[in-house]
Amino acid sequence: MNLDDLQQALLASYRTDGGINHLDGANLPSQQSVNQLAADCMHLLFPGYFEETGLTEKALPAHVAQLLAKIDTRLVAEIEKCLRFAKVEKPAAEARARATRFLEQFPALRKLIQTDVTAAYRGDPAARSVEEIIVAYPCVLVISLHRLAHVLYHLHAPLLPRLLTEFAHERTGCDIPPGARLGDHFFIGHGTGVVIGETATIGAHVKLYQGVTLGAKSFEVDTDGQPVKGVKRHPDIGDHVTIYAHATILGGDTFIGANSIVGSNVWLLKSIPADSVALFKGDSVVVRTRRKNEALVGKGGAPSPDVPLGEWQI
Repeated sequence: MNLDDLQQALLASYRTDGGINHLDGANLPSQQSVNQLAADCMHLLFPGYFEETGLTEKALPAHVAQLLAKIDTRLVAEIEKCLRFAKVEKPAAEARARATRFLEQFPALRKLIQTDVTAAYRGDPAARSVEEIIVAYPCVLVISLHRLAHVLYHLHAPLLPRLLTEFAHERTGCDIPPGARLGDHFFIGHGTGVVIGETATIGAHVKLYQGVTLGAKSFEVDTDGQPVKGVKRHPDIGDHVTIYAHATILGGDTFIGANSIVGSNVWLLKSIPADSVALFKGDSVVVRTRRKNEALVGKGGAPSPDVPLGEWQI
Protein backbone atom coordinates (compact mmCIF):
# COMPACT_ATOMS: atom_id res chain seq x y z
CA MET A 1 0.00 0.00 0.00
CA ASN A 2 1.48 3.33 -1.03
CA LEU A 3 0.91 6.59 0.85
CA ASP A 4 -1.96 7.70 -1.40
CA ASP A 5 -3.77 4.41 -0.77
CA LEU A 6 -3.09 4.72 2.96
CA GLN A 7 -4.46 8.26 2.95
CA GLN A 8 -7.69 7.09 1.30
CA ALA A 9 -7.99 4.18 3.75
CA LEU A 10 -7.63 6.54 6.70
CA LEU A 11 -10.17 9.00 5.28
CA ALA A 12 -12.60 6.11 4.84
CA SER A 13 -11.96 5.08 8.42
CA TYR A 14 -12.71 8.60 9.64
CA ARG A 15 -16.04 8.49 7.78
CA THR A 16 -17.14 5.02 8.92
CA ASP A 17 -15.52 4.42 12.32
CA GLY A 18 -16.92 7.25 14.42
CA GLY A 19 -16.34 7.90 18.09
CA ILE A 20 -12.66 8.86 17.94
CA ASN A 21 -12.89 11.75 15.49
CA HIS A 22 -13.22 15.33 16.71
CA LEU A 23 -13.93 17.25 13.52
CA ASP A 24 -15.90 20.46 13.01
CA GLY A 25 -16.38 20.73 16.78
CA ALA A 26 -15.12 23.12 19.43
CA ASN A 27 -11.36 23.49 19.55
CA LEU A 28 -10.11 21.34 22.43
CA PRO A 29 -7.44 22.55 24.88
CA SER A 30 -3.91 22.00 23.69
CA GLN A 31 -2.02 19.40 25.71
CA GLN A 32 1.27 21.15 24.98
CA SER A 33 -0.17 24.48 26.14
CA VAL A 34 -1.58 22.93 29.33
CA ASN A 35 1.79 21.31 30.07
CA GLN A 36 3.45 24.72 29.76
CA LEU A 37 0.75 26.19 32.00
CA ALA A 38 1.56 23.56 34.63
CA ALA A 39 5.27 24.36 34.45
CA ASP A 40 4.66 28.11 34.69
CA CYS A 41 2.37 27.63 37.70
CA MET A 42 5.12 25.67 39.47
CA HIS A 43 7.48 28.60 38.84
CA LEU A 44 4.90 30.97 40.31
CA LEU A 45 4.39 28.77 43.38
CA PHE A 46 8.12 28.30 43.99
CA PRO A 47 10.03 31.36 42.70
CA GLY A 48 13.77 30.85 42.46
CA TYR A 49 13.64 27.03 42.41
CA PHE A 50 13.18 26.18 38.74
CA GLU A 51 14.76 29.13 36.91
CA GLU A 52 17.85 28.58 34.77
CA THR A 53 19.55 31.57 36.41
CA GLY A 54 19.41 32.82 39.96
CA LEU A 55 16.49 35.01 41.04
CA THR A 56 17.09 37.96 43.37
CA GLU A 57 14.67 39.73 45.68
CA LYS A 58 15.12 42.89 43.61
CA ALA A 59 14.16 41.08 40.39
CA LEU A 60 11.19 39.27 41.96
CA PRO A 61 8.42 41.83 41.21
CA ALA A 62 9.23 41.95 37.50
CA HIS A 63 9.60 38.16 37.40
CA VAL A 64 6.21 37.61 39.02
CA ALA A 65 4.54 40.20 36.78
CA GLN A 66 5.90 38.48 33.68
CA LEU A 67 4.84 35.03 34.90
CA LEU A 68 1.35 36.19 35.86
CA ALA A 69 0.84 37.75 32.44
CA LYS A 70 1.92 34.54 30.68
CA ILE A 71 -0.24 32.34 32.88
CA ASP A 72 -3.24 34.64 32.65
CA THR A 73 -3.18 34.78 28.84
CA ARG A 74 -2.75 31.03 28.46
CA LEU A 75 -5.27 30.19 31.19
CA VAL A 76 -8.05 32.34 29.73
CA ALA A 77 -7.48 30.84 26.28
CA GLU A 78 -7.55 27.24 27.49
CA ILE A 79 -10.54 27.73 29.81
CA GLU A 80 -12.45 29.36 26.96
CA LYS A 81 -11.81 26.30 24.77
CA CYS A 82 -13.11 24.07 27.56
CA LEU A 83 -16.24 26.17 28.05
CA ARG A 84 -16.97 26.25 24.30
CA PHE A 85 -16.65 22.47 24.27
CA ALA A 86 -19.17 22.29 27.14
CA LYS A 87 -21.49 24.74 25.32
CA VAL A 88 -21.43 27.25 28.18
CA GLU A 89 -23.04 30.59 27.36
CA LYS A 90 -20.71 33.58 26.88
CA PRO A 91 -17.56 31.42 27.06
CA ALA A 92 -15.11 34.31 26.64
CA ALA A 93 -16.54 36.32 29.53
CA GLU A 94 -16.89 33.22 31.69
CA ALA A 95 -13.30 32.20 30.94
CA ARG A 96 -12.07 35.62 32.02
CA ALA A 97 -14.07 35.45 35.27
CA ARG A 98 -13.04 31.91 36.17
CA ALA A 99 -9.38 32.53 35.39
CA THR A 100 -9.43 35.54 37.72
CA ARG A 101 -11.02 33.51 40.53
CA PHE A 102 -8.43 30.79 40.02
CA LEU A 103 -5.46 33.14 40.14
CA GLU A 104 -6.81 34.84 43.26
CA GLN A 105 -6.32 31.53 45.11
CA PHE A 106 -2.54 31.43 44.62
CA PRO A 107 -1.51 33.14 47.89
CA ALA A 108 -3.70 30.77 49.94
CA LEU A 109 -2.57 27.77 47.89
CA ARG A 110 1.08 28.62 48.55
CA LYS A 111 0.41 28.48 52.31
CA LEU A 112 -1.30 25.14 51.94
CA ILE A 113 1.40 23.69 49.70
CA GLN A 114 4.05 24.83 52.17
CA THR A 115 2.52 22.38 54.67
CA ASP A 116 3.06 19.57 52.15
CA VAL A 117 6.72 20.50 51.74
CA THR A 118 7.08 20.58 55.53
CA ALA A 119 5.43 17.16 55.82
CA ALA A 120 7.82 15.72 53.22
CA TYR A 121 10.89 17.12 54.96
CA ARG A 122 9.81 15.93 58.40
CA GLY A 123 8.52 12.60 57.14
CA ASP A 124 11.54 11.44 55.14
CA PRO A 125 14.83 10.85 56.98
CA ALA A 126 16.63 10.82 53.61
CA ALA A 127 15.73 14.46 52.91
CA ARG A 128 18.71 16.75 53.42
CA SER A 129 17.06 20.11 52.77
CA VAL A 130 13.82 21.80 51.82
CA GLU A 131 15.46 22.71 48.52
CA GLU A 132 15.94 19.02 47.75
CA ILE A 133 12.29 18.34 48.54
CA ILE A 134 11.01 21.05 46.19
CA VAL A 135 13.27 20.47 43.19
CA ALA A 136 13.53 16.67 43.31
CA TYR A 137 10.63 14.99 45.14
CA PRO A 138 7.74 13.83 42.92
CA CYS A 139 5.20 14.41 45.70
CA VAL A 140 5.70 18.19 45.47
CA LEU A 141 4.81 18.28 41.78
CA VAL A 142 1.84 15.93 41.94
CA ILE A 143 0.29 17.40 45.11
CA SER A 144 0.86 21.02 44.04
CA LEU A 145 -0.70 20.53 40.61
CA HIS A 146 -3.56 18.57 42.14
CA ARG A 147 -4.32 21.47 44.48
CA LEU A 148 -4.40 23.85 41.50
CA ALA A 149 -6.57 21.47 39.49
CA HIS A 150 -8.92 21.01 42.45
CA VAL A 151 -9.64 24.76 42.42
CA LEU A 152 -10.42 24.64 38.68
CA TYR A 153 -12.57 21.55 39.29
CA HIS A 154 -14.75 23.50 41.71
CA LEU A 155 -14.89 26.40 39.26
CA HIS A 156 -16.54 23.92 36.86
CA ALA A 157 -13.91 24.22 34.16
CA PRO A 158 -14.25 20.98 32.14
CA LEU A 159 -11.25 19.07 30.74
CA LEU A 160 -8.54 21.43 32.00
CA PRO A 161 -8.31 20.15 35.63
CA ARG A 162 -7.84 16.59 34.41
CA LEU A 163 -5.23 17.64 31.86
CA LEU A 164 -3.23 19.31 34.65
CA THR A 165 -3.35 16.26 36.91
CA GLU A 166 -2.46 13.98 33.99
CA PHE A 167 0.68 16.05 33.36
CA ALA A 168 1.67 15.28 36.95
CA HIS A 169 0.60 11.64 36.55
CA GLU A 170 2.83 11.24 33.52
CA ARG A 171 5.79 12.84 35.30
CA THR A 172 5.48 11.06 38.66
CA GLY A 173 3.48 7.86 38.27
CA CYS A 174 0.95 9.13 40.86
CA ASP A 175 -2.68 9.32 39.73
CA ILE A 176 -4.77 11.82 41.71
CA PRO A 177 -7.85 13.04 39.81
CA PRO A 178 -8.83 16.65 40.50
CA GLY A 179 -11.99 15.78 42.44
CA ALA A 180 -10.15 14.08 45.32
CA ARG A 181 -9.98 16.13 48.53
CA LEU A 182 -6.57 16.39 50.21
CA GLY A 183 -5.97 17.74 53.71
CA ASP A 184 -2.97 19.81 54.75
CA HIS A 185 0.48 18.35 55.51
CA PHE A 186 0.02 15.58 52.91
CA PHE A 187 3.04 13.46 51.96
CA ILE A 188 3.53 10.67 49.44
CA GLY A 189 6.76 8.75 50.02
CA HIS A 190 8.54 7.66 46.80
CA GLY A 191 5.32 8.14 44.86
CA THR A 192 5.29 5.65 42.00
CA GLY A 193 2.04 3.74 41.58
CA VAL A 194 -0.12 5.69 44.03
CA VAL A 195 -3.76 5.89 42.91
CA ILE A 196 -6.30 8.07 44.76
CA GLY A 197 -9.87 7.88 43.47
CA GLU A 198 -11.88 10.91 42.42
CA THR A 199 -14.30 10.77 45.38
CA ALA A 200 -11.70 9.98 48.06
CA THR A 201 -11.19 12.35 50.99
CA ILE A 202 -7.86 12.50 52.84
CA GLY A 203 -7.49 14.19 56.20
CA ALA A 204 -4.62 16.27 57.59
CA HIS A 205 -1.14 14.90 58.28
CA VAL A 206 -1.65 11.77 56.16
CA LYS A 207 1.31 9.85 54.78
CA LEU A 208 1.15 7.34 51.90
CA TYR A 209 3.90 5.19 50.43
CA GLN A 210 4.40 3.86 46.90
CA GLY A 211 1.78 1.65 45.33
CA VAL A 212 -1.09 2.62 47.65
CA THR A 213 -4.55 2.44 46.05
CA LEU A 214 -7.61 4.24 47.38
CA GLY A 215 -10.09 2.77 44.94
CA ALA A 216 -13.62 1.58 44.31
CA LYS A 217 -15.13 -1.81 45.22
CA SER A 218 -17.50 -1.78 42.26
CA PHE A 219 -19.48 0.61 40.10
CA GLU A 220 -23.18 1.31 40.18
CA VAL A 221 -24.64 0.87 36.71
CA ASP A 222 -27.73 2.29 35.04
CA THR A 223 -30.41 0.38 33.13
CA ASP A 224 -28.10 0.22 30.11
CA GLY A 225 -25.28 -1.28 32.14
CA GLN A 226 -23.20 1.91 32.05
CA PRO A 227 -21.38 3.22 35.17
CA VAL A 228 -23.34 5.89 37.06
CA LYS A 229 -21.33 9.10 37.24
CA GLY A 230 -20.80 11.24 40.32
CA VAL A 231 -21.53 8.72 43.10
CA LYS A 232 -19.28 8.18 46.12
CA ARG A 233 -16.97 5.29 45.23
CA HIS A 234 -13.70 5.79 47.08
CA PRO A 235 -12.66 5.66 50.76
CA ASP A 236 -12.13 8.42 53.31
CA ILE A 237 -8.93 8.63 55.35
CA GLY A 238 -8.87 10.31 58.77
CA ASP A 239 -6.21 12.63 60.19
CA HIS A 240 -2.72 11.41 61.09
CA VAL A 241 -3.02 8.11 59.18
CA THR A 242 -0.02 6.30 57.68
CA ILE A 243 -0.59 3.80 54.86
CA TYR A 244 2.41 1.70 53.87
CA ALA A 245 3.49 0.43 50.46
CA HIS A 246 1.05 -1.38 48.16
CA ALA A 247 -1.86 -1.31 50.58
CA THR A 248 -5.27 -1.28 48.89
CA ILE A 249 -8.33 0.34 50.47
CA LEU A 250 -11.58 0.15 48.56
CA GLY A 251 -15.13 1.43 48.77
CA GLY A 252 -17.07 4.64 49.12
CA ASP A 253 -18.33 3.63 52.57
CA THR A 254 -14.88 2.64 53.87
CA PHE A 255 -13.32 4.93 56.47
CA ILE A 256 -9.87 4.67 58.06
CA GLY A 257 -10.08 6.21 61.51
CA ALA A 258 -7.66 8.88 62.74
CA ASN A 259 -4.22 7.94 64.06
CA SER A 260 -4.33 4.53 62.37
CA ILE A 261 -1.63 2.56 60.55
CA VAL A 262 -2.30 0.35 57.53
CA GLY A 263 0.56 -2.06 56.85
CA SER A 264 2.16 -2.98 53.54
CA ASN A 265 0.12 -5.09 51.11
CA VAL A 266 -2.97 -4.99 53.32
CA TRP A 267 -6.30 -5.20 51.46
CA LEU A 268 -9.19 -3.43 53.21
CA LEU A 269 -12.84 -3.43 52.16
CA LYS A 270 -14.26 -2.35 55.53
CA SER A 271 -13.79 0.60 57.86
CA ILE A 272 -11.46 0.47 60.83
CA PRO A 273 -11.80 2.67 63.94
CA ALA A 274 -9.43 5.35 65.14
CA ASP A 275 -6.12 4.32 66.71
CA SER A 276 -6.00 0.99 64.86
CA VAL A 277 -3.28 -1.04 63.17
CA ALA A 278 -4.16 -3.22 60.17
CA LEU A 279 -1.53 -5.79 59.24
CA PHE A 280 -1.01 -9.34 58.09
CA LYS A 281 -0.87 -12.07 60.73
CA GLY A 282 -0.16 -15.31 58.92
CA ASP A 283 -2.45 -15.38 55.90
CA SER A 284 -5.12 -13.07 57.37
CA VAL A 285 -5.44 -9.34 57.75
CA VAL A 286 -5.78 -8.46 61.42
CA VAL A 287 -6.91 -5.16 62.86
CA ARG A 288 -5.90 -4.34 66.42
CA THR A 289 -5.67 -1.35 68.69
CA ARG A 290 -2.51 0.69 68.25
CA ARG A 291 -0.23 0.27 71.24
CA LYS A 292 1.12 3.22 73.18
CA ASN A 293 4.66 2.73 71.89
CA GLU A 294 3.56 2.74 68.22
CA ALA A 295 3.92 6.44 67.54
CA LEU A 296 3.15 7.46 63.99
CA VAL A 297 5.92 8.95 61.88
CA GLY A 298 5.77 12.72 62.27
CA LYS A 299 3.05 12.60 64.94
CA GLY A 300 3.32 10.92 68.31
CA GLY A 301 0.69 10.42 70.96
CA ALA A 302 -0.99 7.52 72.68
CA PRO A 303 -4.13 5.81 71.39
CA SER A 304 -7.45 7.23 72.51
CA PRO A 305 -8.56 5.74 75.86
CA ASP A 306 -12.05 4.89 74.63
CA VAL A 307 -10.86 2.47 71.89
CA PRO A 308 -11.46 -1.18 72.94
CA LEU A 309 -8.41 -3.41 73.21
CA GLY A 310 -7.96 -6.68 71.33
CA GLU A 311 -7.74 -7.70 67.70
CA TRP A 312 -10.13 -9.03 65.09
CA GLN A 313 -9.88 -10.48 61.61
CA ILE A 314 -11.49 -8.88 58.57
